[in-house]
Amino acid sequence: MNLIFEELDFQETPLGEISLRKRSEPRLDNKLIYEVKMNEEFLMSSLFIEAEVQLAKLGLNALESFDFSKSNTENNSGYDVIVGGLGLGHTAFEALQNPLLKSLRVIDVMEPVIRWHKEGLVPLGNELTADVRCELILADFFAVATTDTAGFNVGSNSDISENKVHAVLLDIDHTPDFWLSSSNRDFYTVNSLSAMADKIYPNGIFGLWSDEREPSSQFIDLLNQIFASSEAHIVEFPNPYTGKSSSNTVYLARK
Repeated sequence: MNLIFEELDFQETPLGEISLRKRSEPRLDNKLIYEVKMNEEFLMSSLFIEAEVQLAKLGLNALESFDFSKSNTENNSGYDVIVGGLGLGHTAFEALQNPLLKSLRVIDVMEPVIRWHKEGLVPLGNELTADVRCELILADFFAVATTDTAGFNVGSNSDISENKVHAVLLDIDHTPDFWLSSSNRDFYTVNSLSAMADKIYPNGIFGLWSDEREPSSQFIDLLNQIFASSEAHIVEFPNPYTGKSSSNTVYLARK
């Protein structure tokens, strides 16, 4: 196999320069890897996806005890889920594997990221765009999540938009105190998280991916001020570069 390096797209955005790259990794038998880089920083890699997958798997598995009869909606046939942050699509794709998922709205502020999926430039793009349950929405998740409306009023389905949701799964910032943009910091406060929580059904779930090896006790304390309960999961995965395991954190909070 010949070595590959290809920049599939490069765009200027309000947050800076973003690029999508495809390359083979000679240290891993020329494994094909997709990477997203923002300015001089690597945001994500298809080599390390376990925590993004577990965000959806753990979050939706936690809904198994959800009682649809108490959700005060006629749409009680399955889960309505919001994913904040599209990335390479792994959280969204895993959510679509849940047999009880009814609708999935993925909100991303980056037009290029949504376009990569719609044009099939990333491996999961065709999978997401072909699934009628999934809608990719260009919007600021943080602005939408903290409005005083009843639901996440974005997307083409106005009936869904007006309703509360069963789960919100968020993967945008590096950690609750290390943000992709400094303007995101105000989301991690009692007022903003409470506004978002008001859009989730009772007994619903808020899940957050974080690039932390160990959970933050301060963030868990913050979640416990707003939600009925919270917990943190350390997700370990093999790191082929170090020969050891690495880890991220997934926080889950129940309304």
